[in-house]
Amino acid sequence: MRVLQIVPSISLIYGGPSQMVLGLSSALARQGVEVTILTTDSNGDTGQEPLDVPLNTPIEQDGYKIIYFRCVPFRRYKFSVDLLKWLNLHAATFNLAHIHALFSPVSSVAATICRRQNFPYILRPLGTLDPADLRKKRQLKQLYAAILERANLAGAAGIHFTSVQEAKVSERFGVSTRDLVIPLGVIPPQPPLKKEGTEVRQQFGIPVDVPLVLFMSRIDPKKGLNLLLPALQALLPEGLNFHFVLAGTNPQDPNYEEKIKSQIQTSPLRSHTTITGFVTGELKSALLQAADLFVLPSYYENFGIAVAEAMVSGTPVLISDQVHICQEVRDSESGWVGTTDVSDLTELLRIALQNPSERQRRGLCAKEYALKNYSWNAIALQTIEAYNQILSHLDVK
Repeated sequence: MRVLQIVPSISLIYGGPSQMVLGLSSALARQGVEVTILTTDSNGDTGQEPLDVPLNTPIEQDGYKIIYFRCVPFRRYKFSVDLLKWLNLHAATFNLAHIHALFSPVSSVAATICRRQNFPYILRPLGTLDPADLRKKRQLKQLYAAILERANLAGAAGIHFTSVQEAKVSERFGVSTRDLVIPLGVIPPQPPLKKEGTEVRQQFGIPVDVPLVLFMSRIDPKKGLNLLLPALQALLPEGLNFHFVLAGTNPQDPNYEEKIKSQIQTSPLRSHTTITGFVTGELKSALLQAADLFVLPSYYENFGIAVAEAMVSGTPVLISDQVHICQEVRDSESGWVGTTDVSDLTELLRIALQNPSERQRRGLCAKEYALKNYSWNAIALQTIEAYNQILSHLDVK
C-alpha cells in the first residue's frame, strides 16, 4: 500500500496536531505501508525563517519519505504551488491520500486535485469543524466552505475524527460522509524517570514535597488560561501549597502570550509559578512525569494530544468537558473533568491537591489506559484497517 500524508507544515511552532503526522507515518511504515509526506517549509507566520530543509526531493527518515516544498506565495497560509504541481503529476502512483487540515489553502486545493482525479482521500479537520472554531471569521469560512470545503467533504472517502465527541459536534455543511474515529498516538517517555522528578524540580527550584501543577500547551485564548489562573489564585488564601508550571508559547500571537505572563507576574501567583517557554525533548518528558497534576481547561479541543501525553506519563489530568477525550478520562478514572467555569475548576483543583493518594491512583489508571489505547502501533492498525476498507469498497465499485 502506497499512501500520501499531506499536511501544511510539520514545524513545532504549529503544535502537536501537525507533529502527529510524523508519529503516524513512522507507525504505518513499521506495519509495511509505504508512506510519503508532502509538506511545506513553513515555520511560522511572523518573521521566522523557513525550515532549513532540502526542497523538492524525498528525504528518508524513520521508515518513510518526506518531501518539503517552498512555501510561496501566501506564506501566512502555508501555501505551495510546487507541492500542488507535484501532487497533480504523481497522485495516481499512490493508493490513497490522507490530508490533514481544513480551511488551509494547500490542503483544500490538494483535496480538490484528488477529487478531480477520482483519487481516494481522507480529510482530518483538526477541530476546524467544531462550531466554536467555525464562529471565528464565520462569514469568511462560510464563503470558503461554499467554494471549496463543502465539495471536498462530499468527495472524501472519509473524515478522520480523533474522538467520538469531535465527530458528534462537527458541522458537515449538509453533506454525508463516512466518519473514521481514530485517536492520536503518543510515545511513552523513555527512559522512565522517578515520579518525584527530582532533577527537573531542582532545575526550577521546586521543592519535592510541593505538588507540581502543569499546563503544557500553546498559550492561546481557547486553552482556558483565563479560567485557570484565577482558579489557582483563589486557592492561595486557603493555604493550599502548589507550584504552577506554565510551559508553552505562541509565536503566532505573542501579544496574548505577553498578556498571560504579565497577569501572572502582577498577581500573587508570581511566587508560586515557573514560566518555562516552549519545551521539547528530555525536558518536556521530565516535566510531564514530574507533574502531580496536568491541567487543560480548554473551551474546545478536538482531541488534546498534550492530555494523552500526560496520561501515558502516569500523570492524572484535570480537563474541561470541552476537551473531546473527556469521556475517556471519566470512564478510565484518569483524572477529573469539569466545566469551563472558574468556581468549578477551583473546586476540582482543591479536591485534586488535597488528595495525593487519589492523584496517584488516577495517574496509574491514566497510564494504563493511554498505553492500551493511544500507542502508535494500535493507532496504525486502526488506520490501516480504515485504508483497506476504503480501498476494498472502491474495488467493489
